[in-house]
Amino acid sequence: MQQDLVHAIKSNPKYHELVSKRSKFAWLLAILMLLIYYTFILIIAFSGQILSRPLWDGAVATVGIPVGIGVILSAFLLTGIYIHRANAVFDKLTREIKEEVL
Repeated sequence: MQQDLVHAIKSNPKYHELVSKRSKFAWLLAILMLLIYYTFILIIAFSGQILSRPLWDGAVATVGIPVGIGVILSAFLLTGIYIHRANAVFDKLTREIKEEVL
């Protein structure tokens, strides 16, 4: 019985659509996060003076602090985007697969 259920799910075209959409979207977000992170690291490595400038004359805080916080917040934002997409698209496809198979 279990093998029949697995075969029915794997042979469902919506299952392949779900796997394809989820995989493509996850890779897109992962590449975007890596691009953000490595851009930040490359700026530190090759143009550190950009990030070491004070935010305004006489300020102790530098440009690097809000930029670093932005890198961290971008990870939260991309996670939220994935969660939103998972709830809106991926869960709908999963429900449709369940309804068709069961």
